[in-house]
Amino acid sequence: MVVALSAGELSIQDESEIGVSTFLSPDGTPLTLMDVTEEAVRDICTDAVFKRGENYLDEGRIREIHRIETTVTAVVSGSRQYDVRIDLTADQFEPRCNCPYTGTGACKHVVAVLLRCVDKLPPNEGDRLNTALEAADADDLRAFLRETLAGDAALRERFFAQFGEGSTRSVDELCAAIDRRFEETNPDYYVVFEPIDFSEWFDLAAEYRDQDRYAPAAVVYRALVESLDDNMECVDGAYDHFSQAFSQALDGYVDCVGATDGEGDAADAVAFLDERASSGTSFLAEHFERAATELQDRVDERSSE
Repeated sequence: MVVALSAGELSIQDESEIGVSTFLSPDGTPLTLMDVTEEAVRDICTDAVFKRGENYLDEGRIREIHRIETTVTAVVSGSRQYDVRIDLTADQFEPRCNCPYTGTGACKHVVAVLLRCVDKLPPNEGDRLNTALEAADADDLRAFLRETLAGDAALRERFFAQFGEGSTRSVDELCAAIDRRFEETNPDYYVVFEPIDFSEWFDLAAEYRDQDRYAPAAVVYRALVESLDDNMECVDGAYDHFSQAFSQALDGYVDCVGATDGEGDAADAVAFLDERASSGTSFLAEHFERAATELQDRVDERSSE
């Protein structure tokens, strides 16, 4: 399992071995590394999960751990390998994990890594990375980046989002990628028992929204909505996880369409939501109806201004 504690590209201003550290963001804004204490870890999980996380740490299940400034990555062995992300500058660390846990608070994998950080933060490898980047020839670095992006569609999409290019994938293409994730989870029977990590697409939508580019963000959210709706019948476990992902995608879609200027886009979106309410997964119908009504109200309100 990989645990990431991320706050973007930062430069160290001051750092203690354990405790609160201050970093400067690229625009000079000071950011504070949260104090990783046992009490802080207990605040984000149940007592039972805290104990399991302690056991995982004691059993040596953390196979690998690294840190680049505020970003910590770790590999933790459970029933299999799980990926987790935590932001050490955020309130309650904003943990993510692709394990099947759907209970209250953080999972035992996150807790194990945070408790490891309570003992001692991993050494910072940021200086080594910065040195390598500064020493790299610009043409070689560009060639390496281009080759990497050419072979990774998801990373390429995030690159375009970050640097102001339009989306290179349509709703149908994004849906196909998300559908494949469902198929790969259990290819023999096409029944899904465990959570699927949709962070790749939610992160992409968030990057567009951070730049006030709501139209491409809406494309990503719509693809998530369509794929989750189409595949919900094959879900036979982790219901809360998939319901929360669907609600997050649907709310994001309505918000982003509502923030665009084109009335035609909003009308198309309302028609899409109405169509899904009548033809999609039956127990999601009321959610589509609510979303369609909310979006139509926004359009009507904007038209009357």
